[in-house]
Amino acid sequence: MAVWTCRLLRLSDALVYRATAILPRTGAGTSPLGSVLVHCVRTAKTSTWWDEHLTADNVEFLKRDVAEDYSRLTAAKLNPLKDEPWPRHEWEEQSRRVGLVAVKLGMMPMWTKSGDRHVVTMLQVQDCHVIKHMPKDEYDGRSAALVVGAKNVSPFYRSVEYLEKFQNAGVPPKQKLTTFRVTENAVIKPGTPLYAAHFRPGQYVDITAKTIGKGFQGVMKRWGFKGQPATHGQTKTHRRPGSLGPGGDPAKVFKGKKMPGRMGNVYDTAFGLKVWRVNTKNNILYVNGSVPGHRNCLVKVRDTVLPRHLEKNKNPPFPTYFADGDEELPEDLYTEDMFQFGEPLPE
Repeated sequence: MAVWTCRLLRLSDALVYRATAILPRTGAGTSPLGSVLVHCVRTAKTSTWWDEHLTADNVEFLKRDVAEDYSRLTAAKLNPLKDEPWPRHEWEEQSRRVGLVAVKLGMMPMWTKSGDRHVVTMLQVQDCHVIKHMPKDEYDGRSAALVVGAKNVSPFYRSVEYLEKFQNAGVPPKQKLTTFRVTENAVIKPGTPLYAAHFRPGQYVDITAKTIGKGFQGVMKRWGFKGQPATHGQTKTHRRPGSLGPGGDPAKVFKGKKMPGRMGNVYDTAFGLKVWRVNTKNNILYVNGSVPGHRNCLVKVRDTVLPRHLEKNKNPPFPTYFADGDEELPEDLYTEDMFQFGEPLPE
């Protein structure tokens, strides 16, 4: 739907009127206000619905109808009678599993049985599904990949091209889509839900997210420079970087020099974070330490690539945890050395 946003300027008294209307091209220069200068700008709205024709009751009805449609699509996609389930393979040394997309909730303390205090970050897995499987030839020729989406969003204000990505998987549109490299024995059928039980306590994960933007900052905040003396002849150089390079040959500033600039708002990865606890009821992961990003941001969680933690990541749920399997999990899973409230204190 095209919308013409117009500014009407009366030349006599210089009064400015703003109006938004759908105007024909032929009437852009005429107006009943007399001597008026009209300036029109055409903008495009990507809405797939006509807002002015929908009442509050209509919107609620459409939301319920869309939710029911997606529920039927998901059930039909995962129905073993209609579409055979994909084969499941055993875990191997070189296997590479899919990851998760989670929402950062915040931080809290936890204690071990020996009394050590650890600060953990809570990550909730919300509506995480496999969207698409890309074979090796389709992706990059080296490995297969799985597209994973998380956090359902309303389809009202999404483009038709974006909604078509989720039709084959039979799931609602997602806020975040990301790609994970996987081995051939770790592929999962599109439409399969992913849970926090994909990881188990004691495993180590790598978490990627966009850091909090700090704006333009100096070298002391951005790079941790010490700064210059506060007295003894120093004037207006207390927080300056100092020398930027040699003054002779070559007289230049080398590439990569740490200088003031924009800080944050870039993707960063925290490697080797231990999973202390998994809440299977609310799909929450409790990982050690801090995680990039602000609260309520979407993060990417996958098995760590650090060699020193590979031994502790052996035999995970492969290719993922299936809720319809024979294994029934308790509400909370802890590591062996983590203290659980409600138990007697260790002597």
